[in-house]
Amino acid sequence: MRRLEGRVAVVTGGASGIGEATARLFAAEGARVVVGDIQEEAGRDVAKSLGAGALFERADVTREEDVAGLVARAVEGFGRLDVMFNNAGALGARGSLLELGAADFDRTMALLFRSVFFGMVHAGRVMREQGGGVILSTSSIAGLCPGSGPHLYTTAKAAVIHLTRSAALELGEYGIRVNCLCPGGVPTPLVAGALGLEGERALESIRRGMRETQAIKRAGSPEDVARAALFLASDEAEYITGVALPVDGGESVGPPWSRQVLK
Repeated sequence: MRRLEGRVAVVTGGASGIGEATARLFAAEGARVVVGDIQEEAGRDVAKSLGAGALFERADVTREEDVAGLVARAVEGFGRLDVMFNNAGALGARGSLLELGAADFDRTMALLFRSVFFGMVHAGRVMREQGGGVILSTSSIAGLCPGSGPHLYTTAKAAVIHLTRSAALELGEYGIRVNCLCPGGVPTPLVAGALGLEGERALESIRRGMRETQAIKRAGSPEDVARAALFLASDEAEYITGVALPVDGGESVGPPWSRQVLK
């Protein structure tokens, strides 16, 4: 039997990268999926390719009403909500701490942290009434290891981890498991674009650089993270909650043995 047979999932940022890979894997494992994204054409294409068991809903996750709309679309379209994957995001504001301002802070926190809060609240209300569910969010190894990303990105991702743990304590009493994923280097078109790069050659350049920073000598892929999300969403993880799971080839553990100064 497929691991998500008969279940309903919402995936934000589902039009590309980790979100797309997860939406496809969830569907392959039997879930009906609501793909949420601001990229309308790409999002509709993903949902269409998944067949009758998938819907697209345009959503700007910085807007509470849009996140609430995703949850409502799942319930209206498929009758319930079993998995909420708060995945949408970007690098946000970058640069020196001394040069950042209030607008940078608000914009980045709205996308990377406040959106996760909205997802937990609105999915949690539905799951409480139906007697259970799974809430997943995408954090980052930057939330575990300062220096792995821009200041505000790092801070927001750390906040996602702490909210995950706090929410798990409350929502577990309703049969709701709450966990997050901490990907390491996962080259995607959005990452390349944030760095001012584009095209497959740019992605391969990023992959080569990432191979040298971790014990497992390859860059991560969206599918690596999707498989971890599937595990946490499935009954195989029914006794796991409040966890921030690194999916990073060992990057958050430390530098590879061959690169350590004191061996």
